[in-house]
Amino acid sequence: MGRSSVAIALVTLFITSTAPIINAQVGQPDIVQEHWYHTYATLTLDVNEWADNFPTIVDLISAGQTEMGRNLWVLRISDWSVETKPNGMDKDVVYIDGGHHGNEHLGTELAFLTAEYYIEGWAEGNQEAIDVLKTTELHILIMLNADGNDLDTRWNVNQVDLNRNYDHFWNNCPPNNPTQPGSSAFSESETLANSVYMNTEVPDADLYVTMHTGVWIMLYPWGRWPAQPSDRELFHFIRDEVNNNISDIPIQNANQGLYPNCGTSRDYGYGVMGYPTFTFETDDEQFLLGSVEALSDRLDEELNVMKYLIQNVWYWRARLVVEDIEINKNFLSARVSNLGHSSTANATFHYSDITGELLWHSETFGVNATNESNVLFNANNLTLVDDGIWSIHYQKRVISSSQWVEELIDESTIKTQSKSNVFLPAPSLMIYLVSILTAAITGRKNQNTQTKSNNFIN
Repeated sequence: MGRSSVAIALVTLFITSTAPIINAQVGQPDIVQEHWYHTYATLTLDVNEWADNFPTIVDLISAGQTEMGRNLWVLRISDWSVETKPNGMDKDVVYIDGGHHGNEHLGTELAFLTAEYYIEGWAEGNQEAIDVLKTTELHILIMLNADGNDLDTRWNVNQVDLNRNYDHFWNNCPPNNPTQPGSSAFSESETLANSVYMNTEVPDADLYVTMHTGVWIMLYPWGRWPAQPSDRELFHFIRDEVNNNISDIPIQNANQGLYPNCGTSRDYGYGVMGYPTFTFETDDEQFLLGSVEALSDRLDEELNVMKYLIQNVWYWRARLVVEDIEINKNFLSARVSNLGHSSTANATFHYSDITGELLWHSETFGVNATNESNVLFNANNLTLVDDGIWSIHYQKRVISSSQWVEELIDESTIKTQSKSNVFLPAPSLMIYLVSILTAAITGRKNQNTQTKSNNFIN
């Protein structure tokens, strides 16, 4: 296709770009997809075409509408033929959004390319994509600020910076911060819808990435403070792995790596929802429209980072495994491993009856990431019952907003000794002692009888 044909296609798409709904049966040429930024109309074409062509892995919904009534399309991507992982466990959940700032087009395109990689990879038999979709749900809201995108402006139609409108220290940054946070937290329909989706559809996500364009950098919490977040161990591990093996993109605390910022979706995701979160900033060397270089090539390195984060999502939390428990006399001792790359600080053992009533719980203990702890507790108040159930209760991460989980403990790892027998010898030894004592008494009686007989004869 020549450049004139591309231009004609672009004009056609531009004319329809302000329509909230468009017929999804008319696809757009790949060359337009690869060499031009998405408008709301072209994005609507693409996501609906995916939903039509791949219904077994793509579920398309609207999370709400923009201030001007455009749909906030969310692609929910997974192998929907199965509800759980092959081992029966719940699937891991990844949440991604793009386009908070309408003129940061490369961030929006990175969200699009992430969806494209897994959808078309699955269709083409890419084993990496197939394996991820069997175990993971991807929820991707590609263009949050569709109004600002089509107007090519940072703000939404109300001139509000959507990435300062979240209810986490809203409007609570230094006064020289020039951005417009809105009249109140979640005053804008776009951010309110995004927060509702987080709280209702992906409340337990184990990764949240929000995509922007500016300085080439990845930012983790906090934006308001230069202090490192509670889960610094996790963020630093990811930083080192990415920088050593994939990309030299800087990965820093947002306050130090960029500037003080409050009311962001990143800090809301971590501080309120308890997700591990990143702001992924593609660099500010804006893609030249109609250039020879394709967007997928332009953002190939960034996509590789995203694939790493998604493929390893299972590790972005504490994963406690109870290796063994021994109950002996008045104490309980245990060995607990953490397979995840995040620490937990307040784990407890729970012992319940078959009705679920809690009969006993241990004191709290912590286990560092990829480490093992040996713990000892007083078990004076522990009374074992028939059909008792053991579980371990802990938070996925150190941040106080993180999700609590309660996981059953394999009974084969538990060794118990009844308290009523703790101070008694083993039954075989008792029988042996009784036999000796009986023999001694019998022998003594026989001896006395023999003595009396001898005295009578004499």
